[in-house]
Formats: sequence, structure tokens, C-alpha cells
Amino acid sequence: MNKAVFLIMLGAALWGTIGWFVKNLYTYGFTPMEVVTLRATSAATLLIIYLVIKSPKSLHLKSVKDLKYFIGTGIFSIVFFNFCMFTAIELSTIPVATALLYTGPAFVTIFSYFLFKEAFTKQKLLALSGTLLGTCFVVGLLPTNLNSVSIESILFGLGSGVGYALYSIFSKYALQKYSSLSITTFTFIVASVTLLPFFPFQEKAYLLANPEVLFYVFGLGLFPTAIAYIVYTYGLNKTEASKASILTTIEPVVAILIGIFIFKELFTFVQMIGMSLIIGAVILMQIKRKEGIPYQKAS
Repeated sequence: MNKAVFLIMLGAALWGTIGWFVKNLYTYGFTPMEVVTLRATSAATLLIIYLVIKSPKSLHLKSVKDLKYFIGTGIFSIVFFNFCMFTAIELSTIPVATALLYTGPAFVTIFSYFLFKEAFTKQKLLALSGTLLGTCFVVGLLPTNLNSVSIESILFGLGSGVGYALYSIFSKYALQKYSSLSITTFTFIVASVTLLPFFPFQEKAYLLANPEVLFYVFGLGLFPTAIAYIVYTYGLNKTEASKASILTTIEPVVAILIGIFIFKELFTFVQMIGMSLIIGAVILMQIKRKEGIPYQKAS
């Protein structure tokens, strides 16, 4: 396994730990969008402090026009996909919303085909199919009664998948001029500036004086956010966006394991099948092909 692949999977694994921090913050009465605000703001704060000490030049935009990349990663990705995902959860269930979020790799593969001219190979199609099917099993979308899923929840869920995919796309453009650390920092600065005006400080500012709350807030901003996005974006610079997005589907596997061993959640045979499909797809992506045969669309 090369370094780029390891970093992408490490970032995804750290994303999989987010539930532990979020569940603890929910116990203090924060809403999902408030937690998103705390996540973005704490991550931006930690990253700014680090760069001021280590590399102040990394906080300089090379051009004001480059803000378009970080509006893309910060608003159209981070803010948008969280809004869509939480709305999908409200309209349906967490498993359904999570499964629809993981349509993201499909959107990345499609976008990359048109934007970056990345080959749509048979191997990539097979791995993508395996990850999507495996994720559906892991989060419980299959087997179930699809008639119980509303059109609205499906649309918002697919919207979260698009937003999730856009981080890889906008980052790929930004990596031509900026380091992974700079991209991650600017992303969360833009996201926090966008979200902070809507945070109910008058009602909940007192909670931020609680040491335990601060621990969960900055832990959320550090491990499954700042570090996760830095290592993922660095790995993305060394591999195809579509391949990277498929590798990140290791995240729900990590989330399931945390649920089993920390929150004592039930682990079913169907989830085991799903986890095996996801891991199998990740392994498939590492197999060197002698010849890349592009996937041909039916005419």
C-alpha cells in the first residue's frame, strides 16, 4: 500500500470517529447544525494557530480569485452536504441518509470523467458498485422496504452525496496552487464564517465555558476534521479523485466498529456482508492493471 492510499484511508478512518464526539455534544443540547458550526469553527481556529506558528505564508491567498475554490470546498461541500444530510435524517432515518450520502463516490467518478478526463475503467466500475452495495448493507438500506422512503428524503440524501463529492473536485483544482494544509484551513475558515452568524450565542454561549464541552468541541475539530482533511487532501494530490473517493468508503466500516465496541450497538450478518464488500472494493483498487480499458457507454 503506497503512502497516498494510506493517508486517504487514514483520513477516512478519522472521519469514522466523528460519531463519538457528536453523540457526546448532543447530550448537552446542541442541534446538528450547531455541531457543524462548532466543528468548522474549532477546526479553523486550530489550523490558524498552527499556521501562524509554523508557516504564516500558508495563510496568504495567492489571488483573491482563488476564493472560488474555498467557497466550493467550504460552502458547497462542507456546509451544503451537512445541511442536506441532516435534513434527510429528519425526513427519513440515519441509515437511509448515510447510505444516500455515500453516493458521493459515484458523483466524483462521474464529475472526474468529464472534468479531469479520468478513465472510467471496468475495474473502477466494479469497485464502485461494490462500495455502494456494501454501504447499503452496512447502514441498513438493504434489505428494507423502499416504499417507506419519501421522495424528499431521497432528494436531500442525493444532495448530500453531491456536496460530499464536491470537496474532492474543488480540492483537485486548488491543489494546483495550494498545499493540502492551506486548502483545509481556508475551507473551514469559509465554512465557519458562513455558519457563525446563525449560531445562537445568547442561548448556548454558557455551554462553551464547560471544560467537557470544550474537550469534545476541539476534539471534534482536531481529529475527525483538521487532521482528517489534511491527510486526505495530501493523499488526493497523489492519486485520482475518483479512486480516492472510493477508498474513503472505509469510513462507515470504522463507524460500525466504533458502534460495536464503544456504544455496544448490534452488528448483524448483513452488516458483515456489507463491510466485506467495502474492504474487498478497497483491495480491488490496489490491484495493478496491465492495461487500462476505459468503460464504454452504451450508444
